[in-house]
Amino acid sequence: PANKVYMLGMEGEFLEVDVHSLAVTPLADLCTELKLAQPLRPHFKDAYSAHGRVVVANNSYHAEAFTTGVCNGRLAEWDGQTWTTLEKTQFNTTAGRLAGDMGEAIYAVGQDRASAILKLYLPRTGWQTYRLPKATHTQDHAWTTEWPRLREIESERWLLDASGLFYEVPAMTYADRLWGIRPVASHLRIVADFCSWNGLLVMAGDQTTPIGDSNAAVGQPQSNLWFGKSDDLWQWGKPQGWGGPWWESAVTAGAPSDPFLMCGFEHKCLHVSADAPVTVAVQIDFRGDGHFYTASTVAVPAGGAATHVFPDGFSAHWVRLVPDADCTATAQFVYT
Repeated sequence: PANKVYMLGMEGEFLEVDVHSLAVTPLADLCTELKLAQPLRPHFKDAYSAHGRVVVANNSYHAEAFTTGVCNGRLAEWDGQTWTTLEKTQFNTTAGRLAGDMGEAIYAVGQDRASAILKLYLPRTGWQTYRLPKATHTQDHAWTTEWPRLREIESERWLLDASGLFYEVPAMTYADRLWGIRPVASHLRIVADFCSWNGLLVMAGDQTTPIGDSNAAVGQPQSNLWFGKSDDLWQWGKPQGWGGPWWESAVTAGAPSDPFLMCGFEHKCLHVSADAPVTVAVQIDFRGDGHFYTASTVAVPAGGAATHVFPDGFSAHWVRLVPDADCTATAQFVYT
């Protein structure tokens, strides 16, 4: 509403504040609204409002979440009356920009056991789900995933930091699809946030320090500011990672998986396992417009696994998998 702002607390407090009187009105306890289970350990990290909705991200994800696949992580939206849970897994950040035909998407970034997740909201399509590789597991745990960010750092140029990989993300969408995302570098830094300032890219480091910390092997503190150019990031580390659409997932015959990013990586292979015989069609979207074509198939024996190595230089914007039988399957791409 006019003259009001929404505020989100880390423990799930959702508030409305009058910018003139500074009067605070509590609107919701999101731990209750989004049905977080005990132990709660809420860790709400981000919120964004556009297109008649408020989107919030909670990144609760702990060791048991990896072994069970169940966690208190949430991506949810509110229309002013009702809260709707979009995803029950760890989500870290949500952002967007309302600029007419120069960009109107809402982005949300999270992860589960299978891969990093990038969700995209457009008014004409609703929410779309894409998957990205991980370059590290050290940022899976909730206490070390406060920092994935998506920020506009230059004109029409966004930078995404997620699961140990930097990506370029276009501000614009065409034909109601996400276009042109590409990996920049793998890294192990904890980058709390970043922005453009006076023509420079400024990154805030959030490394551990020996001051009041239980880690005696930390050495010299590294939490500080880094000043450089976005082009410098291409030298930080070759883009490498792993992930896929399935991790011990119940899959249905003929139902395509979420699209998984394929472009920008040098060498590629696919590993698939299943509890029943299944042939998986490997479909690629080489134009980036949501049209997929079968490039190959992988036959998987019951209780076994199969590997497909893509030819040198093979690439496409997105790849997805389509099983020909119901089963429980795992599918992971490894990019080196």
